Amino acid sequence: MTRTALGDAVALRVGDATLSATGWGEFLVHEAQPEVGSQWTDTGEVHEKRDLKGRGEGDTRLVPIHPSLVAILREMIKEYGLKPSGLLFPGEKGGMLAGSVFRRVWAKAREEILSDHEFKSPAGKRVYDLRHTCLTAWLNGGVPRAEVAEWAGNSVTVLLAIGGRDDSLRRVESLRDLPLLAA
Repeated sequence: MTRTALGDAVALRVGDATLSATGWGEFLVHEAQPEVGSQWTDTGEVHEKRDLKGRGEGDTRLVPIHPSLVAILREMIKEYGLKPSGLLFPGEKGGMLAGSVFRRVWAKAREEILSDHEFKSPAGKRVYDLRHTCLTAWLNGGVPRAEVAEWAGNSVTVLLAIGGRDDSLRRVESLRDLPLLAA
């Protein structure tokens, strides 16, 4: 995940999530806390608190939460006793979740779940690739471009430019592999 996308997620508070008993929920995203390194912040902290990229000071955006994720989040909040003012995805000691931890867990999950061929491919190598996959699925599913762009926090122009050649090649590659030739 890029610093911005992960920065949006790690800044979410439990109270920023509307989690209905059934059906869809939504996140109210109102800030980002990207991991920039302590040498680059005024406070000496690893994360820097920022307004949302490309938006005015104090602006927010709503992002839908799929019903299956709503159920997982409701259970997680209950199991860990998370409070409305607390981080939705806290780090080990309750502070900001470190990107290195997130990336390490993602790498383990990929290795555990994917076939050897899939694991060695570039598909999903970075957590941020999931964002592209989600946005592409929404677009391919017929969700209007403007709505997908709003949920993603992008303009339609940026939305349609993401992925590019590498993303297109990965999609084509996944359609059909050629059979191996006998030597």
